[in-house]
Amino acid sequence: MKPYKGYVAEIWYEEDDAAFHGIVHGIRDTVHFEAYSAEDLPQAFHDSVDDYLAFCKERGVDPQKPYSGKLALRTTPEIHALLGRAAASDGKSINQWISDTLAEVAQKRVDEGSTKVKTRAH
Repeated sequence: MKPYKGYVAEIWYEEDDAAFHGIVHGIRDTVHFEAYSAEDLPQAFHDSVDDYLAFCKERGVDPQKPYSGKLALRTTPEIHALLGRAAASDGKSINQWISDTLAEVAQKRVDEGSTKVKTRAH
């Protein structure tokens, strides 16, 4: 499912009620939606985001934005050194090399156009 107004969804299927459930991913607030068919999921997602934004406006609070652009990454010293060598070979800082590489891989994944749906075990 495509992002909507900058927000993305995490979706799973619940066998108990034979419905798809989702949450708006990447914010601290809980914004939940559900649909009984895959075709209805995008509209349910859009409605939940719109309701969230309207709720925030009514209360006079700024809605949470999904991503700040700051990402903390922990890795091994060996991988850190490898990243440094790769970045240097491209004439970039490690931060810029990681950002460019992740953007390229993420765009490829998004362009594939599929959303993985999880089944939650009870």
